[in-house]
Amino acid sequence: MAWTSRLITIAVLIALMGCFTGAQGNYRRPTRVGVNCCKEVSKGRIPASIKLVGYKHQNALSPCVDAVIFYTEKEKFCSDPNALWIKNRQKGLKEIVD
Repeated sequence: MAWTSRLITIAVLIALMGCFTGAQGNYRRPTRVGVNCCKEVSKGRIPASIKLVGYKHQNALSPCVDAVIFYTEKEKFCSDPNALWIKNRQKGLKEIVD
């Protein structure tokens, strides 16, 4: 009888180890998320000759800073939201919402 109880205990332990090993096989490490944001801003006015297509407000959440991001077809401009010219440049542009 002693052998039978030891064999059952060993079988249960092996089965439990298999369950834990199988569960770990499905675990995936989190994917890295790249930070794509304005880390600094400019107070400089964007020239009227540059055609803007939209803008969005970015909240400060380190390493990102408080900014208004203006978009053209190919690039973006990180601007200081407190600059005096911002409101005029936003007029008529579509606000981009994530």
